[in-house]
Amino acid sequence: MSKQTYRVCFCFRRKFKVAVAEAPAEIKDLFYLYSDNGIMTADHLHKFISVVQGDDKVNKEDAESIMETTLDEHKHLKIFHRKGLNLEAFFRYLFADINSPLPTIPKVHQDMNAPLSHYFIYTGHNSYLTGNQLSSNASEVPIIDALHRGVRVIELDMWPNSTKDNIDIVHGGTLTAPVELIKCLKSIKEHAFVASEYPVILTLEDHLTPDLQDKVAQMVTQTFGDVLFYSSTECYAEFPSPESLKRKIIISTKPPKEYLQDKSIKEKENGSQKVKDSSSFELAWGKEVSDLKQHSPEDFDENDQEDGEFLEGEDLKNEDQKLEQNNVALQYKHLIAIQARKRKGGIKEWLHVDPTKATRISLREQMLESAAMTNGTDIIRFTQKNLLRVFPKGIRLDSSNYNPLIGWMHGAQMVAFNMQGYGRPLWLMQGMFRANGGCGYVKKPDFLLQTGPQNEIFDPKKTLPVKKTLKVKVYMGEGWHLDFHRTHFDLYSPPDFYVKVGIAGVGEDSVMKKTKIIQDSWIPAWDEEFEFPLRVAELALLRIEVHEYDVSEKDDFGGQTCLPVSELRSGIRAVPLHSQKGDKYKSVKLLMRFEFV
Repeated sequence: MSKQTYRVCFCFRRKFKVAVAEAPAEIKDLFYLYSDNGIMTADHLHKFISVVQGDDKVNKEDAESIMETTLDEHKHLKIFHRKGLNLEAFFRYLFADINSPLPTIPKVHQDMNAPLSHYFIYTGHNSYLTGNQLSSNASEVPIIDALHRGVRVIELDMWPNSTKDNIDIVHGGTLTAPVELIKCLKSIKEHAFVASEYPVILTLEDHLTPDLQDKVAQMVTQTFGDVLFYSSTECYAEFPSPESLKRKIIISTKPPKEYLQDKSIKEKENGSQKVKDSSSFELAWGKEVSDLKQHSPEDFDENDQEDGEFLEGEDLKNEDQKLEQNNVALQYKHLIAIQARKRKGGIKEWLHVDPTKATRISLREQMLESAAMTNGTDIIRFTQKNLLRVFPKGIRLDSSNYNPLIGWMHGAQMVAFNMQGYGRPLWLMQGMFRANGGCGYVKKPDFLLQTGPQNEIFDPKKTLPVKKTLKVKVYMGEGWHLDFHRTHFDLYSPPDFYVKVGIAGVGEDSVMKKTKIIQDSWIPAWDEEFEFPLRVAELALLRIEVHEYDVSEKDDFGGQTCLPVSELRSGIRAVPLHSQKGDKYKSVKLLMRFEFV
């Protein structure tokens, strides 16, 4: 057994034994139960997978394939046995990628033929920004990154360039540096369907004159070609399905109108705010996710407008008259496949459901929270047919995010996030869209789409009975010594890890618990079990975080993941951990057990 040496001072050094990962006692007991004379054959492995792992779809041939793969991957460990797996090989199998907590081969398995309004859609906000909302650069790079992660809704803010003869993508009224629209369009065309074949929606925030709108129309049609989706009608009675829109790019924005100088409004909003130091809200891993809370009246502004909403009524008639005089702008209007309407009046008017017309509206996060407190069921009824986009409040200049569950539990399809940051809310977003093969579209639970015999709708505020309980056991972890330098967590000793595990979900389902701290170990073994009663399991996300305890400073980040409970595989699983940004570590994993009772 090797040793690690840590220098405490010039004349004093501490030595620590480097332990080798060893199967926990419960794993050893299971191995001996499902083996003979210390060897697990394909028949034994098949029985173990069926009984312990709860996977009755695996047959003997599959078990033989798993065994061959495991032995082939670990030949260098000299654990090969021609008849089957010994204890070490079985232990390595349990820690292998093939034994993941989600389906091993991600694939779309939900019905994709329902209207768009029946799905949660992976949605970005100000997708072109590389950092904060006030002074970072605009670039095509974060757009490409978002598309590679499976994001399906990209937002672009279009403004005239400095010479008024071309189009820039920039956060208007701020110090952000622009990027040319054409660069973004070409990047979207090239990378749109790398992670998913399902449609990409471009929400365009338009601050352009008619001549520049014509230029946009030419750029979009020439760049996207046959990939661009053209609607056969201005108003859908029901939105088309993701399946029917495969490998299509869809434009969603307001109809053309005269260029409005709303820059002063933006400057007034942004000028009164200061960019927060990201460390003040992120700490080591980000703020804890906040729940739905009551807002004060000043948070709720019925005139609050998203940059890119639509005209209606007399305004729209006047707009059409202008368009009749401007065939150039008509070409731009024809690109718009998903239109939305401007909010007028109070909440009831916003959420009015027109049986002949499917539409889209947008709400800032605090407006959604305010509306949810008084009109939660009306929001759900609205989102059964129509699209609702929720976006971050203006003071999130640091590109932080909010609790996405508030939108999802009310049926909001487009919960728009700043993808360039990191933190717990973004981890929840990434966790939700690991479902359904990571295609960027997740079918909403039936209870958000159904109306009862008395016209009743699901009420997120109502106390519900526990439907099932998820039992989670945290055995151990490994891989940090391979992915991190030996002094990354502590200069003077190996790390002191602990695990936080819990649920993000509706109401009382949300909770976090933690294990004991294991000191001075790169391969910590906790062997602790937790129970989580679930009332709305369909929307529950399993949160897992690893921290390194520091007695004098803030605890260090040791990895995280978030998993949709609806797709969680029962049994003993190897859970890969991710960085703060959401990138999977090469080696860091936890060995855990999941059981539904």
